[in-house]
Amino acid sequence: MRMGLILLLVVVVAIVAGLCGWRQFDRRADRAEIERLIASQASEPAGFTADMIADLPEPARRFFTFAIAEGTPLYTVARLEMEGLFGMGDKANPNYLPMRATQVLAAPEGFIWAMSGGSGAMRMSGSDSGTWTRFWLFGLVPVARFGGNPDHTRSAFGRYASEAVFWTPAAILPGPNVTWEPVSENVARMTMRHGDLEQTVDVTVAEDGRPLHVSFLRWSDANPEKMHRLQPFGGYLSEFRDFSGFRIPTHVEAGNMFGTEDYFPFFIADVTEVSFPQPVP
Repeated sequence: MRMGLILLLVVVVAIVAGLCGWRQFDRRADRAEIERLIASQASEPAGFTADMIADLPEPARRFFTFAIAEGTPLYTVARLEMEGLFGMGDKANPNYLPMRATQVLAAPEGFIWAMSGGSGAMRMSGSDSGTWTRFWLFGLVPVARFGGNPDHTRSAFGRYASEAVFWTPAAILPGPNVTWEPVSENVARMTMRHGDLEQTVDVTVAEDGRPLHVSFLRWSDANPEKMHRLQPFGGYLSEFRDFSGFRIPTHVEAGNMFGTEDYFPFFIADVTEVSFPQPVP
């Protein structure tokens, strides 16, 4: 009996140690990805000028004039601190959990969103990136691990290409991998390309150029059939603040089936801090 208890204890300790090691592996991967993304930041970028947007559709010019002050160094990588709510359910039963997160956004190279949230039996932490989605319960029990396949990569690209529109506007200035076209008087369409990936995003702007919301078709399996397909996604933007010459929204509500009666804003975030980190020499 005693020997059995000792063996059980040894097994439990070994399992816990293995899970702790696994969690530390994820944290190291998070740090490595953050360093990779920050390394894509230009150390001395050019400053913004109106000439850069002279040939864009009028609503796009209006947007950039609102979002970037003349002469602002065009940093394309941002680090954001945020807090808010993350919905684990659906429209009928959102099951919102409080969350805090740090995000490094470096479109078109990638992104990483590292969060902790929930409470009680639903205390969760983990990260989402262009390569993986990994979340843990109590920092010890893996509850979600997927990614590393074309469906995940395409879906993630939709997320960070759209977030670049309002959080890193320098990353969506016209260039070899970014084009703009008119949709209507107050809507312009941005298309971002990166390797085999391509994502279009519609941005609706107010008269002063303030972006009101973004919308696009995202590759997603957030549907009853759990099948990947293109479906509406988007979010509302508000509470704009200036950060180092960029005027960006600090309140975002986004979710699946945007623009339809089934819209569910599962992501509600308030940005508390924005910086533009420099690569380590």
